[in-house]
Amino acid sequence: MVIHLQKLSVGSESIQTLKEWQRHVVRRRNSNGLPPHHQHVTRMFPKQKDALLDGGSIYWVIKGQIICRNQIVALEETITQDGRKACSILMEPKIVPVIPTPRRAFQGWRYLKAEDAPADLSGPGSGEDLPPALRRKLVELGVW
Repeated sequence: MVIHLQKLSVGSESIQTLKEWQRHVVRRRNSNGLPPHHQHVTRMFPKQKDALLDGGSIYWVIKGQIICRNQIVALEETITQDGRKACSILMEPKIVPVIPTPRRAFQGWRYLKAEDAPADLSGPGSGEDLPPALRRKLVELGVW
């Protein structure tokens, strides 16, 4: 059974700024001889590892809405600079826009059931070609 994570993208203003940050992380990993995955380090190791690795994604919350996702490819135990155990979440660097879905702020990450995950924005009539500000406003007005 697939399960996902949802996570605030602190400091991101848009999908574009998240993409820029992820490109930076991937370039740094490449220069260190590591696979070209985006990496996010978190204190807690997810207990539902098998379900996450069965096709799970991280759904990113930016400015109060889930707006995109990255597919998770691995979860690895790591040690932080201050010597604490942590979890390194490795993801495909491709960001997939999703139907904007409101989310309140929270700390850390939360599980997201597959049936509660927003659908990908793709294909004709999906709104993929709309400007992000217009998509956000449509969600705020409750018409999307």
